[in-house]
Amino acid sequence: MRRRLISALLLVTVILSVLPLSSCHGDRDPMPVFDVPSDFDTDKEYSITFWAKHESNLQQREVYANAVSDFHKLYPNITVTVKEYTNYNDIYNDVITNISTDTTPNVCITYPDHIATYITGENVVVPLDELMKDRKYGLGGSEVRFDSPELSEIVPEFLEECIVSGLYYAMPYMRSTEALYINKTYVEKLGYTVPDVVTWDFVFEVSAAAMKKNPDGTYKVNGQKIMKPFIYKSTDNMMIQMLRQLGADYSTEAGDILIFNDDTKDILNTVAENVKKGAFTTFSISSYPGNFLNKGQCIFGVDSTAGATWMGPDAPNIDINVNDLVDFEMVVRPVPQFDIDNPQMISQGPSVCVFNKEDPGEVLASWLFVQYLLSNKVQIAYAQTEGYVPVTTKAQSDPEYLDYLSRAGERDENGDPVELYYNIKLDASRLLIDNVGSSFVTPVFNGSVSLRNAAGQMIERVAEDVSRKAKINDAYFENLFDSIESLYRLDQIGTGDQYKKRIDALPTGAVALISGVVAVNLLLLALIVFEKLKKAKK
Repeated sequence: MRRRLISALLLVTVILSVLPLSSCHGDRDPMPVFDVPSDFDTDKEYSITFWAKHESNLQQREVYANAVSDFHKLYPNITVTVKEYTNYNDIYNDVITNISTDTTPNVCITYPDHIATYITGENVVVPLDELMKDRKYGLGGSEVRFDSPELSEIVPEFLEECIVSGLYYAMPYMRSTEALYINKTYVEKLGYTVPDVVTWDFVFEVSAAAMKKNPDGTYKVNGQKIMKPFIYKSTDNMMIQMLRQLGADYSTEAGDILIFNDDTKDILNTVAENVKKGAFTTFSISSYPGNFLNKGQCIFGVDSTAGATWMGPDAPNIDINVNDLVDFEMVVRPVPQFDIDNPQMISQGPSVCVFNKEDPGEVLASWLFVQYLLSNKVQIAYAQTEGYVPVTTKAQSDPEYLDYLSRAGERDENGDPVELYYNIKLDASRLLIDNVGSSFVTPVFNGSVSLRNAAGQMIERVAEDVSRKAKINDAYFENLFDSIESLYRLDQIGTGDQYKKRIDALPTGAVALISGVVAVNLLLLALIVFEKLKKAKK
């Protein structure tokens, strides 16, 4: 009887073990691995979708429209449809939703952090390594119908940012960094001089000085009832850059979470001290720094160089009533530093990825369009819309682009600023070009988006809690770290417990299947041990 039971259990184990694990993923079959076609069928019609992001900027939408139209003239058999977004997170969420239904776009504006999540599915995003070096259709390929950049003409630092899990899963499209936008007029009114490289100590000292008031309750520096001296737009970047500048831990390349440390506590204590003084606030708490700067209610605002056209009294784009504008001199500097001799600033900006499809020709059509986005015409046109920098040395050294950079602050015959040559925008562009070697990116892994969000949330939480008169001490930080770790599930990321990590990442069906196999084997082992003990007693 027991032998029959053992045999039955062995049979069950075998059956469970050979069940196709793909059934745990529902009816969706993984895409085949993409192989570069030897030839592109120019007689076959292809319709591809491009999910693009713009800064609510009509000029950027026009660049996309022109790129699609010009590309179609080169490849009449390829029709590109653009779906426009104004938010990267919306693109990310829509892609995640569409992966499960095989309705992803063909080409998508993205960030490597997002791709790290996309590629947890099988063959969802196409690795571009083979396409990049293909003799016919690769970068600078012989069969490409336009002046595509060579691999060597893409800025190496920008290209390196597109490596995920050892492969190129994207091409850089535009690059920006963060900049410190400064009301120089107010800094000097307070008795200070703006240095070439600004330190955190300098910013906080000047900001504290700006909180002095007149007897009537208005602030001395601006004569108004509102003054928010220092506003940071993206607090995730603030935390990341401060840790980097200090040489402090953030995460490993493998995804181990190291951010909960004493250096982070020190940064948060600095935040708390300056929030108490009224010297520091964030975008989430107070709103967009450019609006306060332009009203003369802010002295230091940190935002992307891509937002330069919204900064300053002569800014082409403003979100406030023109009657609220205050005249002042604005200057642009790198983000505040701890060590002025070793500046560190984050590199950011959109990349472009290609999603896998059943038809290899459709993927190749998508790749050709991605290359067209790297052509000088598109790169220069888009870079001129904001403080973005072209990602190729080919475009950066183009006479048209060099002429553009040289005309900062140009005015028309009436003495009015020419929007295209807005000096703050061009100063912001040059800031990145001059500091590419000082730029950095954070490690990319499945979960790095959560870690980035957690980094900023800690600053936001401390700023809010200080405003609520919370006591900031070691016990507070212990609770904060535990709360943030739990909220963003950071304890499920990393290499500490690989088996648990793999199990947690599996679909419910797969976990049940594995659990069933383990249970049957344990029962089988128990019966075998029981039989051996019985025989030993005899």
